[in-house]
Amino acid sequence: MSTPANQSPGFRIGSPFGIPVYVSPTWLIVAAFITYASQPVFARSLPEYGVVGSYVVGLVFAVLLYASVLLHELAHCVVAKYYGLPVRRITLYMLGGVSEIEREPETAGREFNIAFAGPLLSLGLAVIGYAVSAALFVEGSINPLYMATHPPDGLIPVLVWQLWTSNLIVGIFNLLPGLPLDGGRLLRAGVWKITRDAIRGTVAAAWVGRTVAVIIVVVPLLLYVMAGQQPDLGNTLWSILLASFIWIGASQSLKVARVRTRLPHLRARVLARRALPVTAEVPLSEALRRAGDAGAGAMIVVDHDGRPVGIVNEAAINATPEQRRPWVNVGSLSRTLEPSLVLGADLEGESLLDAMRGTPAAEYLLVEQGGEIYGVLSTADVNRVFTGV
Repeated sequence: MSTPANQSPGFRIGSPFGIPVYVSPTWLIVAAFITYASQPVFARSLPEYGVVGSYVVGLVFAVLLYASVLLHELAHCVVAKYYGLPVRRITLYMLGGVSEIEREPETAGREFNIAFAGPLLSLGLAVIGYAVSAALFVEGSINPLYMATHPPDGLIPVLVWQLWTSNLIVGIFNLLPGLPLDGGRLLRAGVWKITRDAIRGTVAAAWVGRTVAVIIVVVPLLLYVMAGQQPDLGNTLWSILLASFIWIGASQSLKVARVRTRLPHLRARVLARRALPVTAEVPLSEALRRAGDAGAGAMIVVDHDGRPVGIVNEAAINATPEQRRPWVNVGSLSRTLEPSLVLGADLEGESLLDAMRGTPAAEYLLVEQGGEIYGVLSTADVNRVFTGV
């Protein structure tokens, strides 16, 4: 669900609390759907506005609803930032919002607090909206069930009514106990706390998420069959869409869990290739001969004082025809050695992945704490650790 850092996920609309917020073009689809679906309610409550006016009010409601979704996501992000976790951005898209928090919390308790912040905010908005509706309600009844099923008249009362009932639904739906929903993260935190194993918590919550996805589609269909009615096409398609979102998110969480089981095998020292130092003017054919004799799997370009200045790109070597290799020097096939391409040889697991994510590259120079060259780490070798995941 995340987008590469160098790729825009949509239109940037602001940076509350220093968190960039984007609106995906897919939001226009759901905005149109919400406007269309809510128009009959506004037409009944606001007959004086006419057909066009009720559609305009429906569009206003769609914007306000997604403003509350933004607040929901901000609640997650503010708590995450409180715990020192970096937040890349928030994106509002067709099925709601997604907060891109770049690291997982360190404890189950923090995971619980970050996850619960969103539904708590939505339910809080529902309570506030209910209180406002009770003050504005003209029917004389403040019974929650009655109010939830009987929209009032008047522009402000009906908008407030739609917003608090929608936030109530959003809050309750997000508490369903399965990933990728917030309730799934709460379940994950609980299993993590009990078993002291975050991966086991992820697997349990992901499988529950898959179960929730199936229930969302199957139960409404069974109710229609038991009532002897034809399933409503619109509701069925919406259920399938929501279930697909949950199933895909749960499956992605399972994949992430499998990846994390491989992290203990991710050690820079173990994966490093022996590096042959060569000067930039050495022909590629001669450098390859030297590397073969030395048993080296990578080459680094050094200046005449022996200081590393570049890493020879393996893909560029393979793309060079053999007959041209005596005429191509290794300097032309190297990438300048930026400080971010120099990693500590002791890096392991998540720390190693974080360092590589900071500057994506095909090769990295590994050095000892004193600055001595240890070898070259190839991204292809790291990827092979996760082959089959």
